[in-house]
Amino acid sequence: MKMLWVLLFLSAAYLLFWPVPIDPVSWKAPINNGYQGPFAENTGLSDLVLIDLKGEEGPEDFAISKDGTIATATHSGAVLLMKNGGTTFTPWINTHGRPLGLEYDNNGNLLIADAHRGLLIANPNGELKVLIDEVARTEIVYADDVDVANNGKVYFTDATMKFAAREYGGTLQASLLEILEHKGNGRLIEYDPALKTGKVLLDGMVFANGVAISHDQRSVLVNETGKYRVLRYWLEGPRQGKVDVVIDNLPGFPDNISQAVNGGYYLGLASPRSAPVDALSERPFVRKVVQRLPSFLRPQATAYGHLVKISEDGEVLESYQDPSGAYPFVTGALETERGVFVSSLIAPSVGVLIFDKTQ
Repeated sequence: MKMLWVLLFLSAAYLLFWPVPIDPVSWKAPINNGYQGPFAENTGLSDLVLIDLKGEEGPEDFAISKDGTIATATHSGAVLLMKNGGTTFTPWINTHGRPLGLEYDNNGNLLIADAHRGLLIANPNGELKVLIDEVARTEIVYADDVDVANNGKVYFTDATMKFAAREYGGTLQASLLEILEHKGNGRLIEYDPALKTGKVLLDGMVFANGVAISHDQRSVLVNETGKYRVLRYWLEGPRQGKVDVVIDNLPGFPDNISQAVNGGYYLGLASPRSAPVDALSERPFVRKVVQRLPSFLRPQATAYGHLVKISEDGEVLESYQDPSGAYPFVTGALETERGVFVSSLIAPSVGVLIFDKTQ
């Protein structure tokens, strides 16, 4: 009996006092309206055409060059290419990190937001170098997504300045720490290739994620994953330097965002919102206790396929879903003449959503 009390005491002491990497703050989660209204459950994403990646997995993002070549990148650090009219992705280069966001610049170079290495650039010959790995005298800890304006300026996110993916077991694990802590360690950065300098435009975001230049080039949209919303940072005009909310209280965690061809944007919701995370939003001490539990007892991401198309003003135009999660953890999309290429955090394939099956 004495040994039992000792074990109970030690267990309680561990749950209450053992050091954890997060220092949570209180916040109030918005009420989750779930899958209703414009997000009503459907199976619009359940009939994807799959392109096998031959042993690679996690095609997080896409970029398309002027000649129609599509690039994606995977967990192994590989950047894969599919030529215009091709049917398979083949290895091109390896960043020896974790490449996430991709975008071609105006000169045909591929910009790569690498979670381990910062913002990289690969020229058409595959020669790779680091463009920037620190800004404002601080390290870029978790480069996440990237986009390029018509004037050549580059916009990318540092998802969290605190939880490095390499240090904390991977991109997903690090993102969960940032979201559970909820202090807001993420930032939006502008890089000027002419001056070779970077500056922070916006900070304090809870996991700063996807980035997309607006169609009129006057603003940049950025996903704040931990707050279930999309923000707009104004680059010019009367609200220059100000921030507006484009859409909020999403039913899932927004990942990447990209321009749709005829206006609007595609938004990947990687996983439905977590009821325990929302319920504990105003209980930071309990969230610390939760972090001390074995990993399988902590809140987990749920496999549920979800791709959303929104208008410039944040109106939900389309909501494509797969409740079965057969193509799990959707991160975003690239619209092409062949269809909408759908990316994933962990899938061993690329999904293609084809609207006209006769093509």
